[in-house]
Amino acid sequence: MTDRTRVLPPFAILVAISAIGPLSLNIFIPSMPGLQDEFGIPYGKAQLTLTLFLIGMAVCQLIYGPISDRVGRRPMLLGGMAVFVLASVLAALAPSIEVLIGARLLQALGGAAGIVLARAMVRDVFDRDKSASVISYITMAFVVAPMVAPVLGGFIEVIAGWRYDFWLLAVLGAAVLAAAWLRLPETLVRREGAPNAVGLVAGAMHLAGIARFRSYTLTLAFTSAVFFAFLGGAPHIMVDVLHRTPMEYGLWFVLISSGYMLGNFLSGRFTQRVGIDRMMLMGCGVTTLGGLLCLTAAALGFLSPPTLFVPMAFAALGNGLTIPNGTAGAISVDARLTGAAAGWAGFVQMACGAAASQLVGTLQEDFPFSVFWCMSAASILALAIHLGALRRKRLARS
Repeated sequence: MTDRTRVLPPFAILVAISAIGPLSLNIFIPSMPGLQDEFGIPYGKAQLTLTLFLIGMAVCQLIYGPISDRVGRRPMLLGGMAVFVLASVLAALAPSIEVLIGARLLQALGGAAGIVLARAMVRDVFDRDKSASVISYITMAFVVAPMVAPVLGGFIEVIAGWRYDFWLLAVLGAAVLAAAWLRLPETLVRREGAPNAVGLVAGAMHLAGIARFRSYTLTLAFTSAVFFAFLGGAPHIMVDVLHRTPMEYGLWFVLISSGYMLGNFLSGRFTQRVGIDRMMLMGCGVTTLGGLLCLTAAALGFLSPPTLFVPMAFAALGNGLTIPNGTAGAISVDARLTGAAAGWAGFVQMACGAAASQLVGTLQEDFPFSVFWCMSAASILALAIHLGALRRKRLARS
């Protein structure tokens, strides 16, 4: 631990603020085929409740990260959580798909605060390798929420309807907001001057010029695209192609969350011993294996819940090895721009995920296997980018 702060943020609150965004993303996914029927809309439009959520999270990370470097982590976090609670109430009351899409966008803008600022708070307190380990443990803990979210969402969809998803999120968001208000300290000791557009753009340009930041961020982006492509296509395949229930989708999804949790546990346990780059290499390799297994099973005509979810569990294991280490690497390239780096890395990661999800959602009614091609292509790109970065690193040392 460094001496950058005198007070450590409570681990449980870091987990909670990190979990609220992924929870709100995953709890609603089993309801998307039913949402299409309720509003009488094509699947591509229903998919916007996911895609614009991801875009909102992506864009808002550009705001939270750089500005928090100047005004502090705590005020930005509290403001974001307040927006999340209000947006959840609006979504629960939405009279039309347009209002629901808008509420989901606002919900994402609020939920992004926890994802960005929890990472920045960890980096405020710990050094590079230790921060990767701590981020891994936080991710392993908060992934319990997204793990149970599809099961809970499928149950709520069957019993009460999708609106109760948002009432639950509003209550949970209010509880997290209250806990953060009462217990979460400010972790940023050194602050820059008042935020301005020139400074934010200059910080972005500086980060974009660092090869290590580009490689870490792009590896994160394409690794995440594997997961978000799956989220965009799996509900349609389970409900409309395989004729399974939203509840079954949620139960099978536990395999994926378990794989991701295991990957984060291994990252937390071994990163300081093995190193960030080697952990990422192993993670990218496992994710590629999972993506190719999904594609192979579908191409050979063996499409079923086990052949859909078991290979994706391998891909999720790889994500658990790659994402916390890639995040720690990206936000450590310049200590003066930790929040900005967290924001830009998160933006690229979510934007790539949103593009993959919407592409799959648009194509899948005419081309159901688009999800598997997209997953495979993204996993191969992530592995190739990281291998290229390692090669450049070796050449620089020689």
